[in-house]
Amino acid sequence: MTRTSLDRGLALALAVVALATLLPVGSGWSWGAPGAELRWYATAWTSGTATVQLLGNLALLGPAAALAVLRWPVLGHPGRLVPLALAGGTSIELLQWALPLGRVVSPVDALLDASGAVLTGLLVGALRAGRPALVAAGRR
Repeated sequence: MTRTSLDRGLALALAVVALATLLPVGSGWSWGAPGAELRWYATAWTSGTATVQLLGNLALLGPAAALAVLRWPVLGHPGRLVPLALAGGTSIELLQWALPLGRVVSPVDALLDASGAVLTGLLVGALRAGRPALVAAGRR
């Protein structure tokens, strides 16, 4: 892939993230208490809604992370990828809090967003380097 196509793909992936997380669904915001959120996610296998939410949060920043690591291979290192992914997940939740979108603000969602981005980015980085992901993550 060329740099231009990676840049365009990354811009598109981030636009999809913005559309998925920043379109209004009401007004104001509500707090997703971490304990309640964790209990809800722990029962995801019995609730289709919880399963979709869990998988959606894990996948949300994955495409952007994959494209970013392909565009800037230095991001494939956990020491660089983890802070960037945490900043991305936290930014989404802060915007949902600051804007009257009718969204649930959840630190658990921010961590799930970041976790999916880190796992995806490390996998892409390892594949790009021609090493299995688990070996690459353990050596860095």
